[in-house]
Amino acid sequence: MAIRPSSPSRTATSRTKTSRTAATRAGLAISGLTLTALILSGCAPAADNGGSSDPVAGGTLTYATGDAEPTCLDPHVGGNYPQALVATQYLESLVSLDASGAVIPWLATEWSEAEDGLSWDFTLRDNVTFTDGEPLNAAAVQANVAHVQDPATGSSTGYLALGKVTGVEAVSDTVVRFTLSAPDSALLESLSQPWVAMQSPAALERAKEVNCESPVGTGPFVVTEWDRQNSITLERNDDYTSPPADAADGDGPYLDSIVWRFVPDSATRYAALASGEVDVIDNAQPDALVAADDDDSLEELDAPRPGASNRLELNSGIAPFNDVAVREAFIRAANVNDGITSLFFGTAERSYSALSSVEPLGVSDPDLFDFDLEKSNELLDAAGWTERDADGYRVKDGERLTVTFPVSTNQSIPAEQSLFEQIQATTKEAGFDVVLEPGDLSTWYATLAANEYNVVSAPYTKVGPDVLRILYHSDGITPAPSGYFANLAQVNLPELDTLLTEASEVSDAEQRSQLYADAQQIVLDGFYILPLYDQQNHYLYNTAVEGLRAMPTVSTPTLAEAWLDR
Repeated sequence: MAIRPSSPSRTATSRTKTSRTAATRAGLAISGLTLTALILSGCAPAADNGGSSDPVAGGTLTYATGDAEPTCLDPHVGGNYPQALVATQYLESLVSLDASGAVIPWLATEWSEAEDGLSWDFTLRDNVTFTDGEPLNAAAVQANVAHVQDPATGSSTGYLALGKVTGVEAVSDTVVRFTLSAPDSALLESLSQPWVAMQSPAALERAKEVNCESPVGTGPFVVTEWDRQNSITLERNDDYTSPPADAADGDGPYLDSIVWRFVPDSATRYAALASGEVDVIDNAQPDALVAADDDDSLEELDAPRPGASNRLELNSGIAPFNDVAVREAFIRAANVNDGITSLFFGTAERSYSALSSVEPLGVSDPDLFDFDLEKSNELLDAAGWTERDADGYRVKDGERLTVTFPVSTNQSIPAEQSLFEQIQATTKEAGFDVVLEPGDLSTWYATLAANEYNVVSAPYTKVGPDVLRILYHSDGITPAPSGYFANLAQVNLPELDTLLTEASEVSDAEQRSQLYADAQQIVLDGFYILPLYDQQNHYLYNTAVEGLRAMPTVSTPTLAEAWLDR
Protein backbone atom coordinates (compact mmCIF):
# COMPACT_ATOMS: atom_id res chain seq x y z
CA MET A 1 0.00 0.00 0.00
CA ALA A 2 1.29 3.46 -0.82
CA ILE A 3 -0.07 6.94 -0.27
CA ARG A 4 0.78 9.11 -3.23
CA PRO A 5 3.10 11.81 -1.83
CA SER A 6 2.04 14.57 -4.16
CA SER A 7 -0.47 15.42 -6.84
CA PRO A 8 0.14 16.50 -10.40
CA SER A 9 -0.94 20.05 -11.10
CA ARG A 10 -4.65 20.37 -11.69
CA THR A 11 -3.80 22.38 -14.80
CA ALA A 12 -4.67 20.34 -17.86
CA THR A 13 -1.76 19.81 -20.20
CA SER A 14 -1.53 20.31 -23.94
CA ARG A 15 0.38 17.27 -25.13
CA THR A 16 3.66 17.98 -26.86
CA LYS A 17 3.97 16.56 -30.38
CA THR A 18 6.03 13.47 -29.71
CA SER A 19 5.82 10.14 -31.43
CA ARG A 20 4.51 7.23 -29.46
CA THR A 21 6.30 3.89 -29.64
CA ALA A 22 6.42 1.70 -32.72
CA ALA A 23 4.58 -0.95 -30.76
CA THR A 24 1.81 1.55 -30.14
CA ARG A 25 1.55 2.30 -33.83
CA ALA A 26 1.46 -1.38 -34.70
CA GLY A 27 -1.34 -1.79 -32.20
CA LEU A 28 -3.54 0.58 -34.19
CA ALA A 29 -4.49 -2.31 -36.44
CA ILE A 30 -6.52 -3.71 -33.54
CA SER A 31 -8.76 -0.65 -33.47
CA GLY A 32 -11.84 -0.07 -35.56
CA LEU A 33 -10.55 3.37 -36.61
CA THR A 34 -7.33 2.99 -38.61
CA LEU A 35 -4.90 5.65 -39.66
CA THR A 36 -5.75 4.91 -43.28
CA ALA A 37 -9.39 5.62 -42.61
CA LEU A 38 -8.46 8.89 -40.95
CA ILE A 39 -6.42 9.99 -43.93
CA LEU A 40 -9.22 9.11 -46.32
CA SER A 41 -11.65 11.15 -44.23
CA GLY A 42 -10.01 14.35 -45.50
CA CYS A 43 -7.40 15.74 -43.12
CA ALA A 44 -6.93 19.48 -43.44
CA PRO A 45 -3.44 20.87 -44.13
CA ALA A 46 -1.45 21.93 -41.10
CA ALA A 47 -2.52 25.30 -39.73
CA ASP A 48 -0.04 28.13 -39.23
CA ASN A 49 -0.24 28.60 -35.46
CA GLY A 50 2.33 31.37 -35.41
CA GLY A 51 -0.16 34.07 -36.36
CA SER A 52 -1.78 36.73 -34.23
CA SER A 53 -0.47 36.88 -30.67
CA ASP A 54 -3.35 39.04 -29.48
CA PRO A 55 -6.85 37.63 -29.11
CA VAL A 56 -9.15 38.28 -32.04
CA ALA A 57 -12.84 38.86 -31.44
CA GLY A 58 -15.52 37.19 -33.53
CA GLY A 59 -16.27 33.92 -35.22
CA THR A 60 -18.13 30.73 -34.40
CA LEU A 61 -16.42 27.77 -32.78
CA THR A 62 -17.90 24.32 -33.37
CA TYR A 63 -17.47 21.80 -30.56
CA ALA A 64 -18.35 18.13 -31.15
CA THR A 65 -19.05 16.07 -28.07
CA GLY A 66 -19.17 12.30 -27.84
CA ASP A 67 -20.84 12.36 -24.45
CA ALA A 68 -24.57 11.79 -24.13
CA GLU A 69 -26.89 14.61 -25.05
CA PRO A 70 -28.30 15.99 -21.78
CA THR A 71 -31.99 15.54 -21.18
CA CYS A 72 -31.90 18.88 -19.34
CA LEU A 73 -29.43 21.76 -19.71
CA ASP A 74 -29.88 22.72 -16.05
CA PRO A 75 -27.19 20.76 -14.14
CA HIS A 76 -29.15 21.10 -10.91
CA VAL A 77 -31.49 18.50 -12.41
CA GLY A 78 -29.83 15.09 -12.20
CA GLY A 79 -26.23 16.18 -12.37
CA ASN A 80 -24.11 14.23 -14.86
CA TYR A 81 -20.93 15.07 -16.74
CA PRO A 82 -22.53 15.84 -20.14
CA GLN A 83 -24.49 18.60 -18.39
CA ALA A 84 -21.32 19.94 -16.78
CA LEU A 85 -19.49 20.04 -20.12
CA VAL A 86 -21.92 22.44 -21.74
CA ALA A 87 -23.07 24.27 -18.58
CA THR A 88 -19.50 25.46 -17.97
CA GLN A 89 -20.06 27.83 -20.88
CA TYR A 90 -23.08 29.64 -19.36
CA LEU A 91 -23.15 29.03 -15.59
CA GLU A 92 -20.68 30.06 -12.90
CA SER A 93 -19.99 28.95 -9.33
CA LEU A 94 -19.34 30.79 -6.09
CA VAL A 95 -15.71 29.64 -5.99
CA SER A 96 -13.22 27.94 -8.27
CA LEU A 97 -9.83 26.25 -7.94
CA ASP A 98 -6.43 27.25 -9.25
CA ALA A 99 -3.88 24.96 -10.88
CA SER A 100 -2.62 23.74 -7.50
CA GLY A 101 -6.13 22.90 -6.26
CA ALA A 102 -6.38 25.90 -3.93
CA VAL A 103 -9.81 27.52 -3.65
CA ILE A 104 -10.00 30.92 -5.37
CA PRO A 105 -12.69 33.60 -5.79
CA TRP A 106 -15.30 33.52 -8.52
CA LEU A 107 -18.80 34.85 -7.85
CA ALA A 108 -17.81 35.11 -4.19
CA THR A 109 -14.83 37.32 -3.39
CA GLU A 110 -14.17 36.06 0.14
CA TRP A 111 -15.49 33.63 2.72
CA SER A 112 -15.02 32.69 6.35
CA GLU A 113 -15.86 29.68 8.49
CA ALA A 114 -17.34 29.99 11.97
CA GLU A 115 -15.19 28.69 14.81
CA ASP A 116 -17.53 25.73 15.38
CA GLY A 117 -17.57 24.89 11.65
CA LEU A 118 -21.37 25.07 11.51
CA SER A 119 -21.67 28.13 9.30
CA TRP A 120 -19.86 29.89 6.47
CA ASP A 121 -20.24 33.50 5.29
CA PHE A 122 -19.67 34.36 1.63
CA THR A 123 -19.27 37.88 0.26
CA LEU A 124 -20.52 38.22 -3.32
CA ARG A 125 -19.07 40.24 -6.17
CA ASP A 126 -20.62 43.63 -6.82
CA ASN A 127 -22.49 44.54 -9.98
CA VAL A 128 -22.89 41.04 -11.42
CA THR A 129 -26.14 40.29 -13.20
CA PHE A 130 -27.65 37.22 -14.75
CA THR A 131 -28.26 37.45 -18.49
CA ASP A 132 -31.97 38.14 -17.88
CA GLY A 133 -31.04 41.26 -15.88
CA GLU A 134 -31.58 39.75 -12.40
CA PRO A 135 -28.88 40.72 -9.88
CA LEU A 136 -26.53 38.26 -8.26
CA ASN A 137 -27.22 38.76 -4.55
CA ALA A 138 -27.74 36.81 -1.36
CA ALA A 139 -31.36 36.11 -2.26
CA ALA A 140 -30.25 34.58 -5.55
CA VAL A 141 -27.89 32.22 -3.72
CA GLN A 142 -30.70 31.25 -1.37
CA ALA A 143 -32.93 30.45 -4.35
CA ASN A 144 -30.25 28.29 -5.96
CA VAL A 145 -29.56 26.19 -2.88
CA ALA A 146 -33.30 25.75 -2.35
CA HIS A 147 -33.65 24.65 -5.98
CA VAL A 148 -30.90 22.04 -5.70
CA GLN A 149 -32.34 20.68 -2.45
CA ASP A 150 -35.97 20.65 -3.59
CA PRO A 151 -36.94 17.00 -4.23
CA ALA A 152 -39.03 18.16 -7.18
CA THR A 153 -35.84 19.30 -8.93
CA GLY A 154 -34.58 15.71 -9.02
CA SER A 155 -30.96 16.53 -8.23
CA SER A 156 -28.34 13.91 -7.45
CA THR A 157 -24.76 15.26 -7.71
CA GLY A 158 -25.61 18.73 -6.46
CA TYR A 159 -27.98 17.39 -3.83
CA LEU A 160 -25.29 15.11 -2.39
CA ALA A 161 -22.67 17.89 -2.53
CA LEU A 162 -24.90 20.11 -0.38
CA GLY A 163 -26.00 17.32 1.94
CA LYS A 164 -24.88 19.09 5.13
CA VAL A 165 -26.37 22.47 4.25
CA THR A 166 -29.44 23.04 6.43
CA GLY A 167 -30.14 26.68 5.59
CA VAL A 168 -29.03 29.77 3.70
CA GLU A 169 -29.50 33.24 5.23
CA ALA A 170 -29.13 36.66 3.60
CA VAL A 171 -26.97 38.54 6.10
CA SER A 172 -27.05 41.50 3.71
CA ASP A 173 -27.56 41.99 0.01
CA THR A 174 -23.98 40.88 -0.67
CA VAL A 175 -23.29 38.52 2.24
CA VAL A 176 -24.87 35.09 2.44
CA ARG A 177 -24.54 32.61 5.32
CA PHE A 178 -24.65 28.83 4.91
CA THR A 179 -25.60 26.87 8.03
CA LEU A 180 -24.62 23.23 8.35
CA SER A 181 -25.73 20.15 10.26
CA ALA A 182 -22.08 19.28 10.90
CA PRO A 183 -18.72 20.74 9.88
CA ASP A 184 -17.97 20.14 6.21
CA SER A 185 -14.29 20.20 5.26
CA ALA A 186 -15.27 19.74 1.60
CA LEU A 187 -17.86 22.53 1.33
CA LEU A 188 -15.68 24.91 -0.71
CA GLU A 189 -14.65 22.11 -3.08
CA SER A 190 -18.31 21.16 -3.47
CA LEU A 191 -19.34 24.74 -4.24
CA SER A 192 -16.80 24.95 -7.07
CA GLN A 193 -18.70 22.39 -9.13
CA PRO A 194 -21.05 23.18 -12.04
CA TRP A 195 -23.82 21.05 -10.51
CA VAL A 196 -24.35 23.77 -7.88
CA ALA A 197 -23.62 26.75 -10.13
CA MET A 198 -25.70 29.90 -9.83
CA GLN A 199 -28.78 30.52 -11.98
CA SER A 200 -31.21 33.43 -12.20
CA PRO A 201 -33.79 33.10 -9.43
CA ALA A 202 -36.45 34.40 -11.82
CA ALA A 203 -35.56 31.72 -14.34
CA LEU A 204 -35.70 29.04 -11.65
CA GLU A 205 -39.30 30.00 -10.99
CA ARG A 206 -40.25 28.90 -14.50
CA ALA A 207 -41.59 25.42 -15.15
CA LYS A 208 -38.91 22.75 -14.89
CA GLU A 209 -39.11 21.85 -18.58
CA VAL A 210 -38.72 25.51 -19.57
CA ASN A 211 -35.63 26.01 -17.42
CA CYS A 212 -34.21 22.77 -18.80
CA GLU A 213 -34.43 24.29 -22.28
CA SER A 214 -32.60 27.53 -21.51
CA PRO A 215 -30.94 27.97 -18.09
CA VAL A 216 -29.96 31.56 -17.29
CA GLY A 217 -26.57 32.21 -15.72
CA THR A 218 -23.93 34.90 -15.35
CA GLY A 219 -21.50 33.15 -17.69
CA PRO A 220 -19.74 34.21 -20.88
CA PHE A 221 -22.35 32.65 -23.19
CA VAL A 222 -26.12 32.38 -23.39
CA VAL A 223 -28.19 29.41 -24.57
CA THR A 224 -30.21 30.63 -27.57
CA GLU A 225 -31.31 27.41 -29.27
CA TRP A 226 -31.42 23.68 -28.57
CA ASP A 227 -31.99 21.53 -31.64
CA ARG A 228 -32.40 18.16 -29.98
CA GLN A 229 -30.25 15.27 -31.24
CA ASN A 230 -28.25 17.78 -33.24
CA SER A 231 -26.81 20.82 -31.47
CA ILE A 232 -27.03 23.64 -28.95
CA THR A 233 -26.29 27.21 -30.02
CA LEU A 234 -24.65 29.56 -27.54
CA GLU A 235 -24.23 33.31 -28.13
CA ARG A 236 -21.73 35.68 -26.52
CA ASN A 237 -22.80 37.52 -23.37
CA ASP A 238 -21.72 41.06 -24.25
CA ASP A 239 -22.20 42.17 -20.63
CA TYR A 240 -19.97 39.50 -19.10
CA THR A 241 -18.01 40.76 -16.07
CA SER A 242 -17.32 37.82 -13.75
CA PRO A 243 -14.42 35.54 -14.77
CA PRO A 244 -12.79 33.41 -12.04
CA ALA A 245 -9.69 34.74 -10.32
CA ASP A 246 -7.33 32.62 -12.47
CA ALA A 247 -8.66 33.83 -15.83
CA ALA A 248 -5.92 34.91 -18.22
CA ASP A 249 -7.46 38.35 -18.75
CA GLY A 250 -10.76 40.12 -18.28
CA ASP A 251 -11.48 40.94 -21.92
CA GLY A 252 -13.36 37.81 -23.04
CA PRO A 253 -15.43 36.24 -24.31
CA TYR A 254 -14.06 36.68 -27.82
CA LEU A 255 -16.19 34.22 -29.77
CA ASP A 256 -19.46 35.42 -31.26
CA SER A 257 -21.02 32.01 -30.80
CA ILE A 258 -20.51 28.31 -30.13
CA VAL A 259 -22.25 25.48 -31.92
CA TRP A 260 -22.24 22.50 -29.54
CA ARG A 261 -22.83 19.43 -31.70
CA PHE A 262 -23.71 15.91 -30.59
CA VAL A 263 -21.63 13.40 -32.58
CA PRO A 264 -21.72 10.06 -30.74
CA ASP A 265 -19.59 8.09 -33.22
CA SER A 266 -15.90 8.54 -32.40
CA ALA A 267 -14.63 7.98 -35.96
CA THR A 268 -17.07 10.52 -37.36
CA ARG A 269 -16.11 13.00 -34.66
CA TYR A 270 -12.40 12.71 -35.40
CA ALA A 271 -12.92 12.89 -39.16
CA ALA A 272 -14.93 16.09 -38.71
CA LEU A 273 -12.06 17.60 -36.70
CA ALA A 274 -9.39 16.46 -39.14
CA SER A 275 -11.30 17.93 -42.10
CA GLY A 276 -11.89 21.26 -40.35
CA GLU A 277 -15.65 20.79 -40.05
CA VAL A 278 -15.41 21.15 -36.26
CA ASP A 279 -12.82 22.88 -34.09
CA VAL A 280 -12.77 20.88 -30.84
CA ILE A 281 -13.78 17.33 -29.93
CA ASP A 282 -13.94 15.42 -26.66
CA ASN A 283 -13.89 11.70 -25.85
CA ALA A 284 -11.13 11.13 -28.40
CA GLN A 285 -10.35 7.46 -28.99
CA PRO A 286 -6.80 6.25 -28.23
CA ASP A 287 -6.02 5.62 -31.90
CA ALA A 288 -7.22 9.11 -32.78
CA LEU A 289 -4.86 10.51 -30.13
CA VAL A 290 -1.96 8.65 -31.71
CA ALA A 291 -2.96 9.90 -35.16
CA ALA A 292 -3.21 13.46 -33.88
CA ASP A 293 0.39 13.25 -32.65
CA ASP A 294 1.50 13.27 -36.29
CA ASP A 295 -0.91 15.98 -37.43
CA ASP A 296 0.58 19.45 -37.06
CA SER A 297 -2.87 21.02 -37.38
CA LEU A 298 -4.11 19.37 -34.17
CA GLU A 299 -3.33 19.68 -30.47
CA GLU A 300 -4.36 17.61 -27.46
CA LEU A 301 -5.56 18.84 -24.08
CA ASP A 302 -5.25 16.07 -21.48
CA ALA A 303 -7.36 16.81 -18.39
CA PRO A 304 -8.05 13.82 -16.10
CA ARG A 305 -11.09 14.31 -13.91
CA PRO A 306 -10.70 14.71 -10.14
CA GLY A 307 -12.40 12.65 -7.48
CA ALA A 308 -12.79 8.95 -8.15
CA SER A 309 -10.79 6.86 -10.56
CA ASN A 310 -12.54 5.03 -13.34
CA ARG A 311 -13.27 1.70 -11.72
CA LEU A 312 -15.63 -1.25 -11.68
CA GLU A 313 -17.97 -1.36 -8.69
CA LEU A 314 -18.91 -4.85 -7.45
CA ASN A 315 -22.40 -4.94 -5.95
CA SER A 316 -21.85 -6.46 -2.51
CA GLY A 317 -25.53 -6.11 -1.66
CA ILE A 318 -26.67 -9.12 -3.68
CA ALA A 319 -25.28 -12.50 -4.74
CA PRO A 320 -22.74 -13.49 -5.89
CA PHE A 321 -20.64 -10.52 -4.79
CA ASN A 322 -22.03 -10.47 -1.26
CA ASP A 323 -19.23 -13.02 -0.72
CA VAL A 324 -15.83 -11.31 -0.43
CA ALA A 325 -14.09 -14.45 -1.76
CA VAL A 326 -16.11 -14.26 -4.97
CA ARG A 327 -15.35 -10.55 -5.31
CA GLU A 328 -11.64 -11.24 -4.95
CA ALA A 329 -11.85 -14.15 -7.37
CA PHE A 330 -13.45 -11.93 -10.01
CA ILE A 331 -10.81 -9.23 -9.56
CA ARG A 332 -7.94 -11.74 -9.69
CA ALA A 333 -9.36 -13.21 -12.92
CA ALA A 334 -9.68 -9.85 -14.69
CA ASN A 335 -6.61 -9.26 -16.84
CA VAL A 336 -6.87 -5.48 -16.93
CA ASN A 337 -3.25 -4.58 -17.69
CA ASP A 338 -3.03 -6.51 -20.96
CA GLY A 339 -6.30 -4.95 -22.07
CA ILE A 340 -5.12 -1.42 -21.34
CA THR A 341 -1.86 -2.06 -23.18
CA SER A 342 -3.51 -3.46 -26.29
CA LEU A 343 -6.42 -1.01 -26.48
CA PHE A 344 -5.22 2.35 -25.17
CA PHE A 345 -1.81 2.72 -26.88
CA GLY A 346 -0.19 4.52 -23.97
CA THR A 347 -3.01 7.05 -23.52
CA ALA A 348 -4.19 5.62 -20.19
CA GLU A 349 -2.16 4.52 -17.16
CA ARG A 350 -3.40 1.70 -14.94
CA SER A 351 -4.77 2.82 -11.58
CA TYR A 352 -4.74 0.82 -8.36
CA SER A 353 -6.60 3.44 -6.34
CA ALA A 354 -10.15 4.50 -5.62
CA LEU A 355 -9.12 8.10 -6.30
CA SER A 356 -7.93 9.91 -9.41
CA SER A 357 -4.21 10.56 -9.83
CA VAL A 358 -4.91 14.29 -9.43
CA GLU A 359 -6.02 13.69 -5.85
CA PRO A 360 -2.94 13.85 -3.55
CA LEU A 361 -4.58 11.75 -0.81
CA GLY A 362 -5.10 8.72 -3.05
CA VAL A 363 -3.97 5.31 -1.74
CA SER A 364 -2.59 2.87 -4.30
CA ASP A 365 -2.23 -0.88 -3.64
CA PRO A 366 -1.15 -2.78 -6.79
CA ASP A 367 -0.67 -6.13 -5.01
CA LEU A 368 -4.41 -6.47 -4.49
CA PHE A 369 -5.09 -6.36 -8.22
CA ASP A 370 -2.56 -8.77 -9.72
CA PHE A 371 -3.93 -11.01 -12.46
CA ASP A 372 -3.80 -14.46 -10.84
CA LEU A 373 -6.05 -17.08 -12.42
CA GLU A 374 -4.77 -19.82 -10.11
CA LYS A 375 -5.67 -17.77 -7.03
CA SER A 376 -9.10 -17.00 -8.50
CA ASN A 377 -9.83 -20.69 -9.01
CA GLU A 378 -8.71 -21.50 -5.47
CA LEU A 379 -11.02 -18.84 -4.04
CA LEU A 380 -14.02 -20.05 -6.02
CA ASP A 381 -13.41 -23.68 -5.01
CA ALA A 382 -13.23 -22.66 -1.36
CA ALA A 383 -16.44 -20.63 -1.74
CA GLY A 384 -18.30 -23.72 -2.93
CA TRP A 385 -18.33 -22.99 -6.67
CA THR A 386 -16.67 -26.31 -7.43
CA GLU A 387 -18.64 -27.53 -10.45
CA ARG A 388 -18.72 -26.33 -14.04
CA ASP A 389 -21.44 -26.70 -16.63
CA ALA A 390 -21.02 -27.75 -20.25
CA ASP A 391 -20.06 -24.20 -21.24
CA GLY A 392 -17.30 -24.00 -18.64
CA TYR A 393 -19.10 -21.71 -16.21
CA ARG A 394 -19.09 -22.31 -12.46
CA VAL A 395 -22.27 -23.72 -10.91
CA LYS A 396 -23.42 -23.91 -7.27
CA ASP A 397 -26.71 -25.37 -6.06
CA GLY A 398 -27.89 -25.47 -9.66
CA GLU A 399 -27.20 -21.75 -10.24
CA ARG A 400 -24.66 -20.52 -12.76
CA LEU A 401 -22.08 -17.95 -11.57
CA THR A 402 -23.62 -15.15 -13.62
CA VAL A 403 -22.52 -11.53 -13.36
CA THR A 404 -24.76 -8.87 -14.94
CA PHE A 405 -22.76 -5.89 -16.23
CA PRO A 406 -24.80 -2.97 -17.67
CA VAL A 407 -22.68 -0.65 -19.84
CA SER A 408 -23.53 2.95 -20.67
CA THR A 409 -22.50 3.38 -24.31
CA ASN A 410 -22.73 7.15 -23.79
CA GLN A 411 -20.15 7.15 -21.01
CA SER A 412 -17.76 4.38 -22.11
CA ILE A 413 -15.77 5.02 -25.28
CA PRO A 414 -15.39 2.06 -27.69
CA ALA A 415 -11.91 1.23 -26.37
CA GLU A 416 -13.32 0.93 -22.87
CA GLN A 417 -16.19 -1.23 -24.08
CA SER A 418 -13.59 -3.48 -25.72
CA LEU A 419 -11.73 -3.63 -22.40
CA PHE A 420 -14.93 -4.83 -20.74
CA GLU A 421 -15.16 -7.57 -23.37
CA GLN A 422 -11.59 -8.63 -22.56
CA ILE A 423 -12.47 -8.72 -18.85
CA GLN A 424 -15.49 -10.84 -19.79
CA ALA A 425 -13.20 -13.25 -21.66
CA THR A 426 -10.50 -13.57 -18.97
CA THR A 427 -12.93 -13.99 -16.07
CA LYS A 428 -14.69 -16.74 -18.06
CA GLU A 429 -11.51 -18.80 -17.64
CA ALA A 430 -12.21 -18.80 -13.92
CA GLY A 431 -15.84 -19.72 -14.53
CA PHE A 432 -17.66 -16.35 -14.43
CA ASP A 433 -20.49 -15.79 -16.90
CA VAL A 434 -20.26 -12.02 -17.41
CA VAL A 435 -23.30 -10.74 -19.27
CA LEU A 436 -22.58 -7.35 -20.84
CA GLU A 437 -25.71 -5.26 -21.34
CA PRO A 438 -24.93 -2.17 -23.47
CA GLY A 439 -27.52 0.58 -23.47
CA ASP A 440 -28.06 4.32 -23.53
CA LEU A 441 -27.72 6.48 -20.44
CA SER A 442 -31.38 6.43 -19.44
CA THR A 443 -31.54 2.62 -19.70
CA TRP A 444 -28.35 2.36 -17.66
CA TYR A 445 -29.74 4.59 -14.90
CA ALA A 446 -32.95 2.55 -14.80
CA THR A 447 -31.02 -0.71 -14.44
CA LEU A 448 -29.04 0.66 -11.50
CA ALA A 449 -32.15 2.06 -9.82
CA ALA A 450 -33.78 -1.38 -10.04
CA ASN A 451 -30.68 -2.99 -8.46
CA GLU A 452 -30.42 -5.30 -11.46
CA TYR A 453 -26.64 -5.33 -11.75
CA ASN A 454 -23.66 -7.14 -10.27
CA VAL A 455 -20.83 -5.03 -11.62
CA VAL A 456 -20.85 -1.60 -13.20
CA SER A 457 -18.49 1.07 -14.43
CA ALA A 458 -19.90 4.20 -12.81
CA PRO A 459 -17.86 7.37 -13.37
CA TYR A 460 -18.39 9.88 -10.57
CA THR A 461 -16.75 13.28 -10.52
CA LYS A 462 -16.43 15.35 -7.35
CA VAL A 463 -13.62 17.63 -6.40
CA GLY A 464 -11.48 16.26 -3.56
CA PRO A 465 -11.33 13.08 -1.46
CA ASP A 466 -14.79 13.66 0.00
CA VAL A 467 -15.99 11.74 -3.05
CA LEU A 468 -15.18 8.66 -0.95
CA ARG A 469 -17.96 9.57 1.47
CA ILE A 470 -20.42 9.98 -1.40
CA LEU A 471 -19.45 6.64 -2.91
CA TYR A 472 -18.85 4.36 0.07
CA HIS A 473 -20.70 5.66 3.12
CA SER A 474 -23.79 3.54 3.78
CA ASP A 475 -25.91 6.70 3.46
CA GLY A 476 -25.09 6.54 -0.24
CA ILE A 477 -27.24 3.43 -0.66
CA THR A 478 -30.29 5.65 -0.16
CA PRO A 479 -31.29 7.24 -3.48
CA ALA A 480 -31.10 11.01 -4.05
CA PRO A 481 -34.29 12.73 -5.27
CA SER A 482 -33.31 11.88 -8.85
CA GLY A 483 -33.51 8.18 -7.96
CA TYR A 484 -29.75 7.70 -8.36
CA PHE A 485 -27.72 6.31 -5.47
CA ALA A 486 -23.96 6.75 -5.49
CA ASN A 487 -22.86 3.77 -3.34
CA LEU A 488 -23.21 1.28 -6.18
CA ALA A 489 -20.87 -1.19 -4.47
CA GLN A 490 -23.44 -1.08 -1.64
CA VAL A 491 -20.73 -1.00 1.00
CA ASN A 492 -22.33 -1.02 4.45
CA LEU A 493 -19.64 -1.02 7.13
CA PRO A 494 -20.04 0.99 10.37
CA GLU A 495 -16.28 1.36 10.81
CA LEU A 496 -15.96 2.81 7.31
CA ASP A 497 -18.88 5.17 7.90
CA THR A 498 -17.16 6.44 11.05
CA LEU A 499 -13.89 7.14 9.21
CA LEU A 500 -15.59 8.92 6.31
CA THR A 501 -17.80 11.02 8.56
CA GLU A 502 -14.89 12.10 10.74
CA ALA A 503 -12.73 12.88 7.68
CA SER A 504 -15.47 15.10 6.29
CA GLU A 505 -15.55 17.14 9.50
CA VAL A 506 -11.92 17.61 10.56
CA SER A 507 -9.82 20.51 9.35
CA ASP A 508 -6.39 19.22 10.44
CA ALA A 509 -4.65 18.20 7.21
CA GLU A 510 -2.58 15.37 8.67
CA GLN A 511 -5.52 13.84 10.52
CA ARG A 512 -7.75 14.15 7.46
CA SER A 513 -5.13 12.45 5.30
CA GLN A 514 -4.81 9.49 7.66
CA LEU A 515 -8.57 9.05 7.96
CA TYR A 516 -8.99 8.97 4.20
CA ALA A 517 -6.06 6.57 3.86
CA ASP A 518 -7.63 4.17 6.37
CA ALA A 519 -10.99 4.43 4.64
CA GLN A 520 -9.53 3.70 1.21
CA GLN A 521 -7.66 0.68 2.51
CA ILE A 522 -10.92 -0.82 3.78
CA VAL A 523 -12.51 -0.37 0.35
CA LEU A 524 -9.51 -1.86 -1.44
CA ASP A 525 -8.99 -4.73 1.00
CA GLY A 526 -12.68 -5.61 0.76
CA PHE A 527 -12.43 -6.01 -3.02
CA TYR A 528 -15.43 -3.75 -3.54
CA ILE A 529 -13.86 -2.11 -6.59
CA LEU A 530 -11.57 -2.90 -9.49
CA PRO A 531 -9.66 0.31 -10.37
CA LEU A 532 -8.90 0.79 -14.07
CA TYR A 533 -7.45 4.25 -14.85
CA ASP A 534 -8.26 7.93 -14.40
CA GLN A 535 -11.55 9.15 -15.80
CA GLN A 536 -10.32 10.11 -19.23
CA ASN A 537 -10.72 13.65 -20.58
CA HIS A 538 -8.86 13.93 -23.87
CA TYR A 539 -9.76 16.98 -25.95
CA LEU A 540 -8.41 17.41 -29.47
CA TYR A 541 -8.57 20.79 -31.14
CA ASN A 542 -7.44 22.64 -34.25
CA THR A 543 -4.34 24.80 -33.80
CA ALA A 544 -6.42 27.78 -34.93
CA VAL A 545 -8.14 27.57 -31.53
CA GLU A 546 -6.32 29.67 -28.95
CA GLY A 547 -7.10 30.13 -25.26
CA LEU A 548 -8.85 26.81 -24.71
CA ARG A 549 -8.33 25.44 -21.22
CA ALA A 550 -9.90 22.95 -18.85
CA MET A 551 -11.30 24.19 -15.56
CA PRO A 552 -9.18 23.04 -12.60
CA THR A 553 -12.43 22.10 -10.86
CA VAL A 554 -13.96 19.14 -12.74
CA SER A 555 -11.81 19.37 -15.89
CA THR A 556 -14.57 20.61 -18.19
CA PRO A 557 -13.44 22.82 -21.10
CA THR A 558 -14.08 26.54 -20.88
CA LEU A 559 -14.36 28.66 -24.02
CA ALA A 560 -14.58 31.94 -22.09
CA GLU A 561 -11.05 32.89 -23.16
CA ALA A 562 -10.96 31.02 -26.48
CA TRP A 563 -10.52 32.76 -29.81
CA LEU A 564 -9.94 31.75 -33.42
CA ASP A 565 -6.68 32.58 -35.19
CA ARG A 566 -7.88 32.22 -38.77
